Amino acid sequence: MLIDSHVNLHATQFDEDRDDVIRRAREAGVQLMVEISDRVSSFDTTHALAMAHPEIWCTVGTHPHESKENPDLSPVTLIALAKREKVVGIGECGLDFHYDLSPREVQAKVFRAHVAAARETGLPLVVHTREADDAMAQILTEEHANGPFKFLMHCYTSGPELANTAAEMGAWFSVSGIATFRAAEEVRALVRNMPADRILVETDCPYLAPVPHRGRRNEPAFIGHVLDKLAELRGWSRDEAEQRTTDAFFALFDRIPRP
Repeated sequence: MLIDSHVNLHATQFDEDRDDVIRRAREAGVQLMVEISDRVSSFDTTHALAMAHPEIWCTVGTHPHESKENPDLSPVTLIALAKREKVVGIGECGLDFHYDLSPREVQAKVFRAHVAAARETGLPLVVHTREADDAMAQILTEEHANGPFKFLMHCYTSGPELANTAAEMGAWFSVSGIATFRAAEEVRALVRNMPADRILVETDCPYLAPVPHRGRRNEPAFIGHVLDKLAELRGWSRDEAEQRTTDAFFALFDRIPRP
């Protein structure tokens, strides 16, 4: 199956043609998409998209950029929202020290709330990390010691040390269009070493459009380009890459029934 494990179809970039974007995804063979929550305050919009389309599922959470919006976000709130129909993950959450749009201590506190919610619900955690390798490794290590939880290092572009730490804890990893960028050899090196049975593909649309669409608004219909690059980097056939990423997706997002 062609599956886009991370879409942001609620983004304003799709306000003029959202239904057409979803139609083009179907026409391109995309059978499943996970619509990602970036703010608990706008979760109703995210959830409505999942409820309106049979091939779309969703997560609930707050991006580290937005964590200042609700610095006292509790696991209880996330757990309650996660009980809604078609919610299959917690996040996107984590640490982003590149932009520091929220204070780092607030990012860490809100991230730990998401971890607790993932542990309690059994839902996978969708993790965003950027320029925060040491802090992320520390939190993951501490929280994992408190009790295991499933997690996905989404659109992974951080260092090999953090990748190894996460992999040892059983993390899944998702590959985005960045792997197709000319200057992204470090990312391609990471992809070549990811656990073969725990790799997903994503667009992160409307961002990070893969070559040959780089510079345009990204869409789920472009996910095949990411899958092709993954196959090339791992020495897999297209069919093998599709099978492996499909199996990994359903192993992680196990609340989604497999057709």
